[in-house]
Amino acid sequence: MADPILSLSEVTLTLAGNAGPVEILHGISLDVRPGETLGLVGPSGSGKSSLLMLMGGLERASAGRVTALGRDLTAMNEDQLARFRREHMGVVFQSFHLIPTMTALENVATPLELAGHRDAFERARDELCAVGLGSRIDHYPSQMSGGEQQRVALARAAAPRPHLLLADEPTGNLDGSNGAAIMELLFGLRDRHGATLVLVTHAADLAARCDRVIELADGRISGDAARRAAE
Repeated sequence: MADPILSLSEVTLTLAGNAGPVEILHGISLDVRPGETLGLVGPSGSGKSSLLMLMGGLERASAGRVTALGRDLTAMNEDQLARFRREHMGVVFQSFHLIPTMTALENVATPLELAGHRDAFERARDELCAVGLGSRIDHYPSQMSGGEQQRVALARAAAPRPHLLLADEPTGNLDGSNGAAIMELLFGLRDRHGATLVLVTHAADLAARCDRVIELADGRISGDAARRAAE
């Protein structure tokens, strides 16, 4: 069996609150295999998004260890983490996080340029076409619908050909039809680039498409189940 692409060992997360420290995650241990699609589910406040942030090095564990592609994220400084994410991860948030003064093409190409890709704009154009936005590449976020903005965010996440694709409620701000379209695109990007996909979702139909579903409650894993046989 292949080594995990992502591994968490006895990870805890404690954040400062108004009334003192708040324990968000308690002793999480979890392995994710290359090519696996993992859904993180659970009620609001269960720690799903915090767990995803730890996986992406966007939040630092209070204790325990997080490794990705054999690299210890807990030992990296902020610059090293940023470089690692840029080279190996794509992250999609519920609220798009597009730069309002940049066109769709520029939003997708800029991270590629920063990573030193000489074909940044060509690759960005290809990814926007792949998510159905070939005719919108020169439009600004304010000129696009929520569904179109999330497509730009997907293209931006997929353009570097990441090993890991992390998505936090990617359909949460969209209506049913747009949410379904984004869901199809998300799994299509996974298949096209061979990325390992980890997603946080409240949508039962989205979770049902994952190879495996981890359920969280009160900052602990309360369930771990395969949802469909491996192909």
